[in-house]
Amino acid sequence: MQNKTYKVKGMHCASCASIIERTVKKIDGVQEISVNTGTESAKISYDESKTNPESLNTKLESLGYSLIIPVARTVLATGKSEKLAELRDMKIKIISAIPLAVISVFVMTWDILAQFKTQYSMPLVWEEFFHHLLPLMATYMLFVVGKPYLQGFYRFLKTGKANMDTLIGLGTSVAYFYSFMVGAFEETLLKDFPNVGVTYFDVTIIVITFIALGKYLETRSKLKTGDAIEKLLNLQAKTALVIRDGKEIEISVNEVVHGDIIIIKPGAKIPVDGTIVEGNSFVDESMVTGEPMPAKKNIGDNVVAGTINTTGTFNFKATKVGGETLLAQIIKMVEEAQSSKAPIQALADKISAIFVPIVLVIAFITLGAWLFFASGPLGFSQALSYGLMCFVGVLVIACPCALGLATPTAIIVGVGKGAKEGILIKDAATLEKLHKVDTVIVDKTGTITIGKPTLVDIELAGKGRSFGTSLRTVLEEPEIEFISIIASLEKKSEHPIANAIVNYAVENKIKIEEISNFENIEGKGIRGTVNGIEYFVGNVKMIKDLGINFNATKIEQYTMQGKTPVILATKMEVIGFLTVADEIKTESKQAITDLHKLGIKVIMLTGDDEKAGKYMASLVGIDEVVAHVMPADKLAKIKELQNNGRVVAMAGDGVNDAPALAQADVGIAMGTGTDVAIESAGITLLHGDISKLVKAIKLSKITMRGIKQNLFWAFIYNIVGIPLAAGLFYPIFGWLLNPVFAGLAMAFSSVSVVSNSLRIKVKKL
Repeated sequence: MQNKTYKVKGMHCASCASIIERTVKKIDGVQEISVNTGTESAKISYDESKTNPESLNTKLESLGYSLIIPVARTVLATGKSEKLAELRDMKIKIISAIPLAVISVFVMTWDILAQFKTQYSMPLVWEEFFHHLLPLMATYMLFVVGKPYLQGFYRFLKTGKANMDTLIGLGTSVAYFYSFMVGAFEETLLKDFPNVGVTYFDVTIIVITFIALGKYLETRSKLKTGDAIEKLLNLQAKTALVIRDGKEIEISVNEVVHGDIIIIKPGAKIPVDGTIVEGNSFVDESMVTGEPMPAKKNIGDNVVAGTINTTGTFNFKATKVGGETLLAQIIKMVEEAQSSKAPIQALADKISAIFVPIVLVIAFITLGAWLFFASGPLGFSQALSYGLMCFVGVLVIACPCALGLATPTAIIVGVGKGAKEGILIKDAATLEKLHKVDTVIVDKTGTITIGKPTLVDIELAGKGRSFGTSLRTVLEEPEIEFISIIASLEKKSEHPIANAIVNYAVENKIKIEEISNFENIEGKGIRGTVNGIEYFVGNVKMIKDLGINFNATKIEQYTMQGKTPVILATKMEVIGFLTVADEIKTESKQAITDLHKLGIKVIMLTGDDEKAGKYMASLVGIDEVVAHVMPADKLAKIKELQNNGRVVAMAGDGVNDAPALAQADVGIAMGTGTDVAIESAGITLLHGDISKLVKAIKLSKITMRGIKQNLFWAFIYNIVGIPLAAGLFYPIFGWLLNPVFAGLAMAFSSVSVVSNSLRIKVKKL
């Protein structure tokens, strides 16, 4: 079974999408199709043994649509160039149409003012001139500028499938050909119908101009909605400087293979993912992670394609190339998310599917009703004139463009903004669900904490000094010597805690001494000689075995906080101890505070001791702690909350928490660097930053608010516009809507919906 996404040419509105979906679904071998008007694409699942893209395209071509090559990173630039060419063609037609529309507005306004006696009637010479000029202008407008709408009307007659173009084509054609008949047979008709001389060439000209202008502005705006992918594509380096056969050569990024050693100079773009093997620098990762400050990179650190080196020079080994890179995965994920549909769109899709046929019926009923009910009081010719005007007005004002654009344009902008902020959203349904979340479950390690042991406290005998959270302060000489001795001994150990102590010493340039007589004491610690003195490093049990008297109360306090004490002693006395713990991320406390402001309850699930978990939770303000949990317990807790009516988001590392992430209403993976688990959850927060979770929820709320605003105005517009255009209020208030104003309203309703969606881009998260 193939599952591919194709660009669709010729699609303009929600009714187009409905026609394409209904047609393709009937083809043997097609399992599923989802058409998105915002991206003008179709995601199709089909059986290759029964059908293929060519046969699908053949079926659609008879309806005026065509499938283009699959949407992929290599062809997006081509797709955009085609769209720009289409935009240029539209612009040329608009430029030619506007002067004609201005002339028509001038003539129409003069006629209206003359009827109300606020202006003299037009001089006979002028009247004759425009009488012959307007048909010529209307002919150009209908058959050249309005050609797509005529084709839509023709396809309706041929296939019975109606879309937006059908409505415009039918309305403007009726106005044109009625006016042509009146103009050609004016003398004959005036004998029987004295008031039949009114023509609607100006309606054909102005309506097509307004709608063409609206489509141009809409298309131009829609190009802006998808610029997130374009920006990501622009991040890709075109070439790479590699070492092959001992020589530096510049090759295309597509030719880079696993294991290539790539040279990165100051200001250069990193072409693929890899690991630094020589040199160091600071790398600007802002466009991938959303982090504003360049990240320090040393030997052994990972670098990501699309990020920019700043001042240093380094070499790195290519580990991921082509579609494997983080940037390629991000682009793919953003593309798929922007092409997906939110559940809220289902209502608009259902309405659009039946909307155009219903409008056609309403339009003909409107014309019939005017002729039947108004011929008596107004006379046949006046009733026909009003009926025709209302017929055209209904067809023009009822186009469901705004309805079809309401959801996809907001989703496209929302997903793109998320990517820019380092928030990767898998699909539109996830973005919609997120705004309803009222409970967030967080894992402790790697989510609230940094996920690795770090030095956090030092207590020297006779001089207690606790740093509370981390040793980010200036150490005094005794403390430096203290760490030097412990690090020197721990360098021989392979324990993770030993690595944390040694790494701290290296990073802070604390001297590591040579040691002798090293011994590992199972389950207790280590011993060795430094500068001729024998030292012991270990836990409380080791100190008790040495028979040294000391006060263990302080150590017990730290242990209850989830910290691991490491004690340094000689045979005679305890010198002091330090504690190692998984440090809380600097942004965690503010993130929890911000979640509370959004009315969201935060629960921490941890495999740690309950007292240690509660202490950690108290530091950041978490509401509830569930300790000693296994992956199955996390799953059970989420189900329990959901059964109680809570909408749950789970933030975890995307690997160990996979069952819980899958069960949660919204699964959020805390990704770090190239290890990001993009496929494991609905949302991935790059750089493992929990504050991005708050931004993701705010983005969801802003996007959903935009969608609801769009749908409200699109529905209201049609609910109010159609009765007004049909003349329903004429008997009561004497109101009639000129088709020209219907065209103007219809054109700018689509533009307003797209513009409202674009506002999401500038909203602060």
